Amino acid sequence: MISFRFQPSTTAGVLSASVSRAGFIKRCGSTKLGGGRSVTMATAATPLEICVKASITTPNKLGDCPFCQRVLLTLEEKHVPYDMKMVDLSNKPEWFLKISPEGKVPVVKFDEKWVPDSDVITQALEEKYPEPPLATPPEKASVGSKIFSTFIGFLKSKDSGDGTEQVLLDELSKFNDYIKENGPFINGEKISAADLSLAPKLYHMKIALGHYKNWSVPDSLPFVKSYMENVFSRESFTNTRAETEDVIAGWRPKVMG
Repeated sequence: MISFRFQPSTTAGVLSASVSRAGFIKRCGSTKLGGGRSVTMATAATPLEICVKASITTPNKLGDCPFCQRVLLTLEEKHVPYDMKMVDLSNKPEWFLKISPEGKVPVVKFDEKWVPDSDVITQALEEKYPEPPLATPPEKASVGSKIFSTFIGFLKSKDSGDGTEQVLLDELSKFNDYIKENGPFINGEKISAADLSLAPKLYHMKIALGHYKNWSVPDSLPFVKSYMENVFSRESFTNTRAETEDVIAGWRPKVMG
């Protein structure tokens, strides 16, 4: 059965009311209608609704939330069609606060119930859409998990000699050694949930530290660099990454604060 989903124009508090995607598999076609509307014809399941952060620099673009991208990456890798509702988090509309009282994203609608928290959402997606499997074995799930917090510590640092850069380098070195022995991904040959959680954070690290600290991953960590190239070049990632300007703007308050 073919379903028709209209893509409405901008409404208050929402930069893009609905943007439909169908993952890698070409399950949808888009047809332009009069008045600037477009119709998406989906031959697969009804798209999941997901609320995500909207760009603060470019209208109708995805914002810089790494946790939103984690969920979107999971949807893309599982080829699950979805509708993004891009929410202006600086001007949260009432309808959004009703489904997310804390005003946080992402939230996904499962069986008429809105579910928050990227951990909970990705686990639910794994259970609801088991193919292809993305679960990471428990003993590998925490690989690289300290990189994000150490990146933030270095980014916020005002003292070049306080050791925060070395703390980050230590975590990256551990990750480099792990990928050297176990890669190219955290769970070996195939990408898994742990990669989809870590990749957006590494993307933010690359952009924010490059801009604010003129810093990049050193050549002495070649497996970290190749890992980043591998995940950043995947179609799922290019489909869901934030604009560079948004990442820079998103971290500015922490740098200047």
